[in-house]
Amino acid sequence: MTKTQEVLDKEELDFTGHDSIEIIGAREHNLKNVSLSFPRNKLVVITGISGSGKSSLAFDTIYAEGQRRYMESFSAYARSFIGNLERPDVDKINGLSPVISIEQKTTSRNPRSTVGTVTEIYDFLRLLFARAGEAVSYVTGEKMIRQSEDQILDHIMSFFNKRKLVLLAPVVKGRKGHYRELFRQVQKSGYTRVRVDGELMEIVPKMQVDRYKTHDIEVVVDRILVEDKDRYRISQSIKTAMKEGNGVMMLLDEENKIHHYSKYLMDPKSGISYDEPAPNSFSFNSPYGACPKCNGLGVTEEITEESVIPDKSISISRGGILPLGEFRDIWIFKKIEAILKRYKVNLTTPIKDIPEEVLSILLHGDSVPVAVKSVKYPGTDWNTKFEGIIKFLEKQKEGGSDKIQQWVNDFTITQTCDSCNGYRLKKESLHFLIDQKHIGQLAEMDISTLGEWFVGLEDRLSDKQNRIAAEVLKELRKRIGFLLDVGLDYLQLNRPLKTLSGGEAQRIRLATQIGTQLVGVLYILDEPSIGLHQRDNVKLIKALKDLRDLGNSVIVVEHDQEMMMESDYVIDIGPGAGRHGGAIVAAGTPKDFLAQKSATADYLSGKRKIEIPSERRKGTGKSLKLTGAKGHNLKNVNLEIPLGTLTLVTGVSGSGKSTLIHDTLFPILNQHFYRSRQEPLEYKKVDGLKELDKVIEVDQSPIGRTPRSNPATYTGVFTDIRALFSELPEAKIRGYKPGRFSFNVKGGRCETCEGAGLRLIEMDFLPDVHVPCETCKGKRYNRETLEVRFKGKSISDVLEMTVEEAVEFFENQPKILRKIKTLHDVGLDYISLGQHATTLSGGEAQRVKLATELSKKDTGKTMYILDEPTTGLHFQDIQHLLDVLNQLVEKGNTVLIIEHNMDVIKVADYIVDLGPEGGSGGGEIVCSGSPEEIIKNKKSYTAKYLAPELAKK
Repeated sequence: MTKTQEVLDKEELDFTGHDSIEIIGAREHNLKNVSLSFPRNKLVVITGISGSGKSSLAFDTIYAEGQRRYMESFSAYARSFIGNLERPDVDKINGLSPVISIEQKTTSRNPRSTVGTVTEIYDFLRLLFARAGEAVSYVTGEKMIRQSEDQILDHIMSFFNKRKLVLLAPVVKGRKGHYRELFRQVQKSGYTRVRVDGELMEIVPKMQVDRYKTHDIEVVVDRILVEDKDRYRISQSIKTAMKEGNGVMMLLDEENKIHHYSKYLMDPKSGISYDEPAPNSFSFNSPYGACPKCNGLGVTEEITEESVIPDKSISISRGGILPLGEFRDIWIFKKIEAILKRYKVNLTTPIKDIPEEVLSILLHGDSVPVAVKSVKYPGTDWNTKFEGIIKFLEKQKEGGSDKIQQWVNDFTITQTCDSCNGYRLKKESLHFLIDQKHIGQLAEMDISTLGEWFVGLEDRLSDKQNRIAAEVLKELRKRIGFLLDVGLDYLQLNRPLKTLSGGEAQRIRLATQIGTQLVGVLYILDEPSIGLHQRDNVKLIKALKDLRDLGNSVIVVEHDQEMMMESDYVIDIGPGAGRHGGAIVAAGTPKDFLAQKSATADYLSGKRKIEIPSERRKGTGKSLKLTGAKGHNLKNVNLEIPLGTLTLVTGVSGSGKSTLIHDTLFPILNQHFYRSRQEPLEYKKVDGLKELDKVIEVDQSPIGRTPRSNPATYTGVFTDIRALFSELPEAKIRGYKPGRFSFNVKGGRCETCEGAGLRLIEMDFLPDVHVPCETCKGKRYNRETLEVRFKGKSISDVLEMTVEEAVEFFENQPKILRKIKTLHDVGLDYISLGQHATTLSGGEAQRVKLATELSKKDTGKTMYILDEPTTGLHFQDIQHLLDVLNQLVEKGNTVLIIEHNMDVIKVADYIVDLGPEGGSGGGEIVCSGSPEEIIKNKKSYTAKYLAPELAKK
């Protein structure tokens, strides 16, 4: 029993009754019969080294029990549809409130989900523009007007007095057809004349127009001389014309000029009219508002000449047309050869020397027959129309098999929609303005700029607009304020949710929860500080305290030093990872916590620390230089990275780090080394590529989106393990090959769950859940396969082993041991080889990828790019990670890291600090150099927080 447990038993730190949450006998996963008590309505931090059991306590015990109790409150009828959730392995939990979990996972992969839609700010903007927006004509730029029948009558009587007019009701506008039925119907209604394409004519029996041409047709309702005595007749004719024209009418004067009138929004000069605005008129998820070309996505996927012919200096026979490859004796090359022959060029002619007209025929098709006969390909009609390679690819993309569609995607380029310019909305919706801005322009502002735009908006609006907009503006300002409070001032409303990091998505959900103003709730958050600069951390902590002060309990699983010291209560789980963890090693208020014996307390108090190197590496003397980067918010940035160093890219959230490294530098290197099709953002040039021979990006995206993916399959060690099992005497007697031990192919796997070990249960209005397969009990394999054993362990037992156990188990299998050892080196001792990819955090997935790369042979000229590798890491784990990264640098490789963690920043050889602010206020390199040089810069926020760290040296 730990010292803390004894204290709890004596009730010296017990918060009994309604003031505490009490957990008795928690044994979920690696928890060792844990009992503890901590205060309600406080900010509580649960910390500990990776794999110690933090998530098992917070999410798998406290949250799981809270969710189960909520489900039990449903009626028996409702529960019959969703089943019962399994009770977590805990004896008792007292004082539990309704629980809301805010995890790191990005909430949606849907490109239609944006920051604006998920926070509901965009929904309020739609309401604002529908009710208070002023419409302007997209033709003349004039303000659109509405006219009642009385206003139209007064206008006609005053401006056309004593003049002859023809009243017209438009019935067809810019459409094709013969309209025989329409003319017959109009004649039946008593009208004798129509105006077709500007020409007045009598309606005759069986009248029709050219069905293949576009027509404008108006019914002649009346012909009048405007005089006061005919006022009543004119008003009746206006009423009739508006009825026949669906609220729109036209006047034809003596000079053959047309005048437009509408009871809807209309431009009197050009005659164009808009539908009455409604909130869905400004929604890119509605057919009433979405741009018809891109269907509201803002981008189009097109197969272009550049993607099909990337290099015009080579000939068609040498593979110049990428989808066709090099020349083969097949009909498509014969047909192309015949087309080229007519223009006196051939397959060996460099594509740049082929006339544009001929290239257009090859790519887009032509109806000119190709006069050629083929003995070799009988039955082929060479005189048919050649549809063109791009047209062919487009057809395959729409109707081909999944494999074909995937192949075609290699030649597809995503471009900003040229119809809506990326605003996602149709033309009419983008011509409703408030203070000279349309809704698309507001959606592309960052949150801080948007907040400033709303300051004093009432003074810039008319009295009528203010009366309409008052309540909506109040809601908008409140929600924008919540996003500013959690440090997301640099995001834009139109930013797709799928492009956010786990930490950003989590903070958006946190801002939404603060907005709900709920009281008496238990919130559980998983490392909300991920991706935040130390400067912005202050805002996050204040937001969590605000949530607490409303009357809620807040539990945060966190490693951040500042968060722990600002909390009300700290719980440290350990002492080790996996089977070595699962116990409470220290607990108390931050002041009491520092006095206790635990690894975390030692690092917080300064007894233990990550040492600063005595000497900074200078590198190889060569560097990689990127010039003129202008993507997103970057302002013509020139980046220099000294090779052979540990280089860090720092800066406040939204300063442009990911834009510079992930969206510009990495695609350049990827194209150079691997001919990747991902296009980098705008830049001028890059120098020093010859000094590198490969680039490896290790990001935090999942290693797989299904439970079938796991660390063993991702690292490739499972292939070696299956080969080992197939070589066992029992396997040879039975004739088992390596495929028998794969859970992805038929033969050895359990066919009930098809080798997944889990079955997906769709929960309708709740998130889907995975439950163990009832046939194999989660073992993935059938009985016969499990009978083959190595050192007493079946293939399923091996997948259940932790990395730590596997290192010991395979100590005499060097090929397998080398790959598993790298997982151990990056601090993943506690995960199992077969752990489902869906259960790995972003940081764990990143370290699995890093381990995979470490198991490969490096050349000493490799660039490794990592994005916040400290995610989910305790101080002790960060030390292990730095040891691994330093080994790579010592071999001559370059390690480039985007990071906010001061323990990593202080050990860097070279730092590039972006800023000074986020969003539009960032995009510049504030300073660069060694940590000692950086702290001299007064403009750098990183320098402000780094200086105290270096002072501890």
